[in-house]
Amino acid sequence: MVSNRCKMVVKEALVKHGFHFTPVELGKVEIMENITEEERILLKEELLKSGLELMDDKRAMLIEKIKNVIVEMIHHSDETIKVNFSNFLSDKLSYDYTYLANLFSEVQGTTIEQFVIFHKVERVKEFIIYDELNITEIAHKMNYSSVAHLSNQFKKVTGLTPSHFKQLKEKRRSPLEDIGLREQL
Repeated sequence: MVSNRCKMVVKEALVKHGFHFTPVELGKVEIMENITEEERILLKEELLKSGLELMDDKRAMLIEKIKNVIVEMIHHSDETIKVNFSNFLSDKLSYDYTYLANLFSEVQGTTIEQFVIFHKVERVKEFIIYDELNITEIAHKMNYSSVAHLSNQFKKVTGLTPSHFKQLKEKRRSPLEDIGLREQL
């Protein structure tokens, strides 16, 4: 679950099936009662209709937690990003970063760093589209070392410079769920 809409879909499915649950968070919900295998299958099918997956595999859940922490930090925080992602993930998830990075790469076929870059570029697109900040302010807010660094990364991912992207009439953005599923940089 990487968006408020996903949280709403999960909550509706749980209510529909009469489950009692903890508040739905991004990527996590706990059902209060023991559910039968049949109920679990029905819930899984209900979620799949909306493109969501019920996970009970520990590794898959950890991958989702990694993704959710990154998405939350980049897309849902209004504060300037000032931390090192590797330290932040390690602290937030209580795992050694090397373990998280190796697991993520093995399962996702891309690195955490590339996943972060794709999401940062998507956030930069959002800032450009809404035209509230100039490119220097965006670079600072997204913790780029310079405007040149932001521009180079943006062009590597999109094929366009930020200024050319800004000039496009139809600005293309990607759903958060699809970011990081592209080819590697």
